[in-house]
This record gives sequence, structure tokens and C-alpha cells, in this order.
Amino acid sequence: MEIIKLIGIAIIVVGFIFKFDTIAVVLIAALATALVSGISFVEFLSLLGEAFVDNRLVTLFLLTLPMIGISERFGLRQQAVKLIERIKGLTPGRMLSLYMVIREMAGLFSIRMQGHTQFIRPLIEPMTQASAEAKYGEMDEQDVERIKARSAATENFGNFFAQNTFIAASGVLLIAGTMKSLGYDISAVAVAQASIPVALIALAFVAISNILFDRKLKNKYGKKPTEKGAE
Repeated sequence: MEIIKLIGIAIIVVGFIFKFDTIAVVLIAALATALVSGISFVEFLSLLGEAFVDNRLVTLFLLTLPMIGISERFGLRQQAVKLIERIKGLTPGRMLSLYMVIREMAGLFSIRMQGHTQFIRPLIEPMTQASAEAKYGEMDEQDVERIKARSAATENFGNFFAQNTFIAASGVLLIAGTMKSLGYDISAVAVAQASIPVALIALAFVAISNILFDRKLKNKYGKKPTEKGAE
């Protein structure tokens, strides 16, 4: 019965429904599929090891997750918030525009930041929230969610529009190789040079959008109540 080979899917569905450990469910599903398909346990371990080695860069990325969690546990977010609160005149829009510049510069020099995990969640988003609270006081939940979304979007914009500004980036080499295979004489340098204006235009649009966002917050909240009382 060929349908028995789909047992792995059933195991995953049941495991997710009952909220069992995700890694354990996936491994058990893979093992069950291998055994009913005629693959021995030793062969299964061999395939699993080869997959682990072939995708070790993904595994290295996953190792950063507990590191970030430990950093947050011992006050990384709190220290970032305190730092921002000491900087006068910083607004959420300016904070995100600054990160956009940093993100595009990182792309230009091929510095892989893995932004959402290492920067947005533990640093940039809390710092942006802190700049908003320091400027306007407590905000409603809708605006807090907007800041979270803008923080994540800024990472996406910076990564997407600046990743091909580095001459040896995989995207640049892919474009150059594809164009050459189609008969177009184009170099990786030309692709990177053409990507720089696109990155600058994206930066300009993000900066303008952040300025408008700051104006909306200012019109809605004005200054902090303490500052009003001081006046």
C-alpha cells in the first residue's frame, strides 16, 4: 500500500494539533516515513546526517536564537531602551530612518545581519518604542503595533533593495550569469552599480514615510504630559 508512506504527514498533523514538541514530531514523522518506505534505521541516520551537514549554515542561524534569548533575559532590551531615552530629539521615524541607513550600508559591504532575529526583535523595535514613549508618553495599542510593523518593514526594505549593491552578492552573480547566458554582455560591477540608485531611492521613500509617520504621532499625541506641565 503506497498510501502508508504518507504516515509522516498524519504524525505531523496529530503532533501539531496536540502541541507536542515540534522537533520531536518532525523527527518521528521522518523516521516512520523512512521505515515504511524500506529505508533501514542506519540509512535513515545517514541521510539525516548528510542533510545536517549540507544545511549547516541554517543550523548556525538557529543557534543564534538561544543566544538572543539569553541576552534578552539579562537585560539587553532594557539597556537599549535606557540608551534611547537619554537621546533627546530622537523620534520613531528618525530611529527607523537611521536603521535603514545602517542596513543599506551593511548590504553594500556584504555584512549579513540577519536583522529580524538579531536586531529588530531585541534592539531596534524596543529602541523605537522607547523613543516614541520618551517623546509622546504612553501610546495606544494600535500605534504600538504600527511601530512593530514599521520596524520589521524597515529591515525588509533595507535588505531587499540594498542586497545587490555588493559586487559579489549571490543575487548579483545570478543576474550577471543569467544575462550572459541570454547573450547580453554584462558584468557583476554593472549590476551592482545599477542597484545603488535603487537603494538610494528606497532610502528616500522610507525616510519620507517615516517623517509623515512622525507628524501623525505628533498631531495625535503632541508632547508628553510632563513637558506640557513644565510649560
